[in-house]
Amino acid sequence: MLVDISHERQQQLLRQRNLFAMTSAGLGIALIIATSLAVTREREIVLLPTIPRQLTVSSAGVEADYLELVTRDAALVLLNRSPEGLDYWMAEILKLADPASYGRLKADLVAIVDEQRGSDVTQAFVIRSMTVDPKALTSDVTGTLKTFVGAQVIASDERRFRFRWTYRGLRLALAGFSQLPTQDSSKEAR
Repeated sequence: MLVDISHERQQQLLRQRNLFAMTSAGLGIALIIATSLAVTREREIVLLPTIPRQLTVSSAGVEADYLELVTRDAALVLLNRSPEGLDYWMAEILKLADPASYGRLKADLVAIVDEQRGSDVTQAFVIRSMTVDPKALTSDVTGTLKTFVGAQVIASDERRFRFRWTYRGLRLALAGFSQLPTQDSSKEAR
């Protein structure tokens, strides 16, 4: 009687061992296939003609180079405007907006559009320097802001702007921007 129970128990353990071996072999084959597919898969790199080097995006944080390039493009779109392209101008800036800041940014931009629509005032900005802080997700842009009425330059001032960003997942988004006092005017104020 004990021999029969022992034999049946051994047969059950043998079936479990064989099932485990088959499962392990199947998983091993699946791992080999997945590895070979990963190794032979083509890499995709997004090439933009305005970026002089290859950049990577990581969920760990924003690289300084990436923040600088995005800030450069955002500053040029935001600070160069004319009455003819105000609707496009506002739509392009809002595409960069962080969802949490979208309403506030849109209200600020609508105020600018309402003020400038129907006028002959055009604004052009030339970047002179930029500093970025990837940890604080801020960037400061300094340059010359020229204001034109028709073809006549009516103002040419040194200005400094701060851009605030958010980074969620893999998306860098504009949270806000403001004008800062220039370093020259802060020296004069002392």
